[in-house]
Amino acid sequence: MRPRTLLMSCLLLAACVMSWADYRNCPPMSSGSHIRPENRYFDVFPRIVPADKETAVELIPLFDHVRPKADCKYEVEYVPTESWAEKSGWTKGAKTPLVPENGVYSFKMFFENEQEHVLYVEEIRPDGKKKLLGDFRVYSLKEDLFALRPYKGDFHMHSNRSDGVESPAYVAGACRRVGLDFMALSDHKTYSGSVEAQEAFKGLPIDLRIYNAEEVHSPDNPVHILSFGATSGITELYKDDESAYRKEVAEIQAKLGELPPGVDAFSYAASVWVFNKIRERGGMAMYCHPYWFTGHRYYISEALTSYLLETKPFDALELISGMGRDTLTQVDTNALQVARYHEERAKGRQIPICGISDTHGVENSDAFGRYYTVCFAPSSDLADLIAAIKGLNSVAVEAIGGELPRAYGPFRLVRYTHFLLHEVFPQHDERCFEEGRQMILYASGDPEAVQRLALLQGQVLRLYNRYWGQR
Repeated sequence: MRPRTLLMSCLLLAACVMSWADYRNCPPMSSGSHIRPENRYFDVFPRIVPADKETAVELIPLFDHVRPKADCKYEVEYVPTESWAEKSGWTKGAKTPLVPENGVYSFKMFFENEQEHVLYVEEIRPDGKKKLLGDFRVYSLKEDLFALRPYKGDFHMHSNRSDGVESPAYVAGACRRVGLDFMALSDHKTYSGSVEAQEAFKGLPIDLRIYNAEEVHSPDNPVHILSFGATSGITELYKDDESAYRKEVAEIQAKLGELPPGVDAFSYAASVWVFNKIRERGGMAMYCHPYWFTGHRYYISEALTSYLLETKPFDALELISGMGRDTLTQVDTNALQVARYHEERAKGRQIPICGISDTHGVENSDAFGRYYTVCFAPSSDLADLIAAIKGLNSVAVEAIGGELPRAYGPFRLVRYTHFLLHEVFPQHDERCFEEGRQMILYASGDPEAVQRLALLQGQVLRLYNRYWGQR
């Protein structure tokens, strides 16, 4: 590389690093995310584009300090992050003049394959000096994923109807405030808390989808199982009379045959009973925190976990659990669960996954809003969300302390989610915040919050429509 070329590359890299460092110093939102300056000052339209198709991308300045100057020239360097551009004619380091029209910078490119694309836009002053105007990002998707939208959700959390702190309505409002599109309360041994959360906002003009859930602890079975979206509770099936439960579990147990050493037959059969009852009621059954460490041991025996993973009678695995920072420094439950997940995938097992916060108090949790599931689905309707998870179209996200958000799951989705975490979700979360705040005000008895909620309705939908190319 020539010395001058090397120098210019170093300067451009330094400018980009400074840009990212500056944005990290901006105050975070409740979700812990930050909006990059480029995404504060410009509207990038569209932000998600079809793969293998020529598309015009507009960089629309929103404020005077980034609008084109009459005495300056502009140029753009295009970089496909995977260095994959066989048809676009991309040349490494090449820069193209960018002539603003009606105050808008427009750039047309054949966006190849499924990847992130970077547009480095520089301003050239009359004296020849250059200034990096922005580092803009676009993502191209194949047709199947382009047709879906990313929905953030958490459905393992608790209210004061079991061992949580806040009321169901407060928890629901806080979920929207922190940037979730869907949520469900899963109080221990009761379905009623989730119903109460739904009823609190029934008929109101809100975009948060509130669903039913319950954390099930069937008698004499140590396995924690989460029921998401079932039409009725599971605990009520044995709460007053366990005879039918024990009879049916015994019938399942009798058909198991020989089990691997160390597998408790009753626990396995009881778990299968719960999984089946959840599905019979239209819900999704999730195996919770398999590597939860308590009482100096893993709460579920390794033999039972291994057999559950091998036979997979559940619908989804809780891959990321909302353990607090202090707990994770002692035993990193999530690292173990992720490692085990990858090992099972290497064996050819397809395991649907979720990430959840397991919050027991939204205002005193460092996991709330930082541990969640992203579903890639046609809508946030319950059936679509469950189908997305079961169909391996979900990832689990964790951001301990709000820093370094990481996604886990199929590589294709993880790579895409990394883009969303920096380029889409921060703006998404900002629009959710005020709706959540108004929901909490309504729950506190403020009737005028309804009118304010009506004004906020549809913000995320409009944002997504624009990012996906709909004016």
